[in-house]
Parts: sequence; C-alpha cells; structure tokens
Amino acid sequence: MKIAFESQLFLGGNKTGIGWCADNIVKELAADPKYQCQCDYMAYHQEDGQRYPVHEYEKYGVKMNPCKWFHPMIYKLVWPFFPIPYSMFFGKDRQITQFFNFVVPPGVKGKKVTIVHDMAYKAYPETVYYKTRRWLQLTLKGSCRRADAIITVSEFSKQEIVKYLGVKPEKITVMPNGVDLDLYHPNYTEEQVEKAKEHYKIQGEYFLYLGTLEPRKNIERVIEAYDKLIKENAGEEIPKLVLAGGKGWLYDSIFESVHKLKIEDQVIFTGYVDAEDVPVLMKGAKAFLFPSLYEGFGMPPLEAMACGTPVITSNCSSLPEVVGDAGILVDPLSVEEIKGAMAGVMRDRDLCMKLGQKGIERAQKYTWKHSVEILKQVYEKLV
Repeated sequence: MKIAFESQLFLGGNKTGIGWCADNIVKELAADPKYQCQCDYMAYHQEDGQRYPVHEYEKYGVKMNPCKWFHPMIYKLVWPFFPIPYSMFFGKDRQITQFFNFVVPPGVKGKKVTIVHDMAYKAYPETVYYKTRRWLQLTLKGSCRRADAIITVSEFSKQEIVKYLGVKPEKITVMPNGVDLDLYHPNYTEEQVEKAKEHYKIQGEYFLYLGTLEPRKNIERVIEAYDKLIKENAGEEIPKLVLAGGKGWLYDSIFESVHKLKIEDQVIFTGYVDAEDVPVLMKGAKAFLFPSLYEGFGMPPLEAMACGTPVITSNCSSLPEVVGDAGILVDPLSVEEIKGAMAGVMRDRDLCMKLGQKGIERAQKYTWKHSVEILKQVYEKLV
C-alpha cells in the first residue's frame, strides 16, 4: 500500500507534541514492509539534508518527496482562498495521504486521512493564538468534509469534534497516542539525572512542568500555588519549580508572575529541552505538574508516568481518561488544590512510590505499535 505523509510539521524545526506523534507514527508504519511510505514536504531553495533531517527517515525506508519550487508559508496562506491542488506539488502516486495537523488541503489524490487532536480553539478560544484560531476557523470544517476518515486521540476529543463540527461519529476513529517506552522508562541512573540537572542548572529536588509555555497550560496558577507552598512552609526546604519548554503564545505573563511574586531564585526556566534529556528530567522530578485547562490527550503526563514519576494533572477534558487512578487529579482552576497536591507528594513518600508504580503499569498500555495497528485498520477499510 502506498502511503504519503504531509511532513512539514515534523521535518522542520524543534518538534513539539504533535510533531513527535507524527514522527512515531511514520517510523512505526515504515517498519511494516506492507507499506511503501513517502514524505511530502516543501523545501524551497533547500538542498536535501541541508535543513530537513531527511536521512533520519530514509534509514527507515521512507522515500523523500520534496517540492523545491514553492514556499510552504505561501502555500498555507493561499490554499484556503485559491484551491491550488496539493497533487500539483506532490504528484498522484499514492493510495492514501496522511495529514497529522488537523487540516486537509484541496486536490489531494487518493484517500485522505487526518488527525484532529482537540477542539481547544472552540472550547477555550482565549487560550489559542489568534492566528491559529483564525486558521482553524477558516479551514477545519472543510478539511473534515474532504477527509475520508478522521482520527482523534481520545473519546473525549471524539465527542468534542461531533459537538463543535457536526461530524458524524462513524467517520471518527479513536487512536490513543503512544509512549516510546525505549525512551521513557524508570531505569535512568542517578548519575544520568545529575548530569541532566547540571546541564539545565538545576540543583536539589524539583517539581517539573515540561511543555510549551502558553496560557492553556495553566502555568500561572502553578506559579501561584508554588508561591503559596513556599510561604506556608517558611524555613522549610521546598523543591525548586522547573518550567521547561519553548516560549508559546502570551508567555510574557508567565515570567511576570514569577517576578511579581519575587520567587526568581526558586523558579528555573530551562528553555527548549533536548529530546534525550526529557525523560531523564522527568525521572528525576519530585512530581510532574500538568494542570492544563484543556487537552485532547495529554502526552507529557503519560510520559512522566512511564518514567515512574508522580503526576499531578487536571480532573477535566481528556486527562482523567489518560491518567486514570495513576495520578493526582485536581481542579485546574483551584490554586489551593494544586498547592495541596504538591504538598502531598513533597511529604508522603509512600504516596509517591504508589503513584510511581501505578504510572509505570498504566503507561505500558499505551504503545505506538498498538496505536498504529488501529490506523492500519482504518487504511484497510479505505483501500
């Protein structure tokens, strides 16, 4: 079966959540000899390998299919208004084209499958970058009509897509994200953890948030809860708060909160963390904090659980579905609940051990191999 992947998302720049999901799906499919895989991407005035890590995928047997005569940003701006066929850039030699980032452009040959991760732009529009929000408002309904099948990552997200876009439930298949258990595991040594901590200038124990610094992740309430924890335990050694990840939309207010509360000495901003360091920092953390306002799935808590680290996350959206009873669920709007959960893991060693073991066991259920088997079944039905 000939499968093409729209690959701009994961071939360019530092990967974030959706990019890593796409990366794992491509590699898992490419490992099956039944599938002839290729990556579609626009590489305007770029030589292969000069900017895009094509060799990383070629070694898995994935063929590269670049368009070198058109710019990706121009295409993104133009196609919602002028339906230039996708096939004009990437050809027609495919049975299925897989899109990973919500939208399906016009003029794609063969069957079209897309992954719609969440409905944040509808449910929490104030937390989504206005350009992203406008883009999805402009393109997503038409994309869902063009798609022959829609994949989403949780039962919660499926219900949200039906609710907000009016898509028929039978057109949507739930394929949970997986965890790379070769990367996310509890067996990192103390020496490896200390080396990673030294690289990111972390000393002593720490609470960890890892993800994009943006409003939807609820980081300002985490900072407020942490400040209360410090003030209510004056004279006690409180683990540092490590906020790791790249700057997203409206990140300035996060830095301003730390400055306003005068806790700069206790809070560490690491910036973007290299992929190989992420699980090591997760393993070393006292707890992983992820009280997000809204998630279609929520990969970071699952990855932290796979590392045996206690997780504090939200009791809403998809997060209870993913975490189950293997984490501490809090109201993300309650600073008191977030603070109380942090105090609990700080003081209760037995609780930490119990959550760590439960998390490891639950994470074993989420593998990319299992997830991609669901995707293969969708492909078989279409072809």
